[in-house]
Amino acid sequence: MKIYTKTGDKGMTSLLGGTRVSKNHERIDAYGAIDELNAFLGMVADLEADEKRVIFLRNIQSRLFMAGSSLAAESEKAKAFKPDLTEADITALERAIDEMNEDLSPLKNFILPGGHQLVSASHIARTVCRRAERLTAGLVQSGKAEEIIMRYLNRLSDYLFVLARKQGHELKIEEIPWKPKR
Repeated sequence: MKIYTKTGDKGMTSLLGGTRVSKNHERIDAYGAIDELNAFLGMVADLEADEKRVIFLRNIQSRLFMAGSSLAAESEKAKAFKPDLTEADITALERAIDEMNEDLSPLKNFILPGGHQLVSASHIARTVCRRAERLTAGLVQSGKAEEIIMRYLNRLSDYLFVLARKQGHELKIEEIPWKPKR
């Protein structure tokens, strides 16, 4: 099987189901952002030293792959690609957030992303997750996507924020407070 098909050379691509759409179609934007997020999560997992968290991140990647497939499916054919996301997946993110937060000091101001490559990579993943959430919101609001995908992305971005803080804490990296110009 060749990796290149030349069918997208004129700015069109196919949704799952065969419908041809522009490469800037709302579905392509949404699942493209999820794909980008998945790649960044792979980098975070590769840099992460905590094996339990690596396993958790790989599980998240698997969930995102199915969510992206659901967004790539034509509406009438999307039923076969329903995301395998459940309330338990959202609860797992919330539980992980709560566990990591136990060791962290309360935030007293905004912090700037950075301080270590792992922390920065987690923040990049968080911002890509927020974009994927915004793009998915439009699909959900127009009835073209499952709401649970948007909710999962919302909670995932919270998880990634707390993960970045936890990683910095474990690496003994001081958070960089944002100081507004006066």
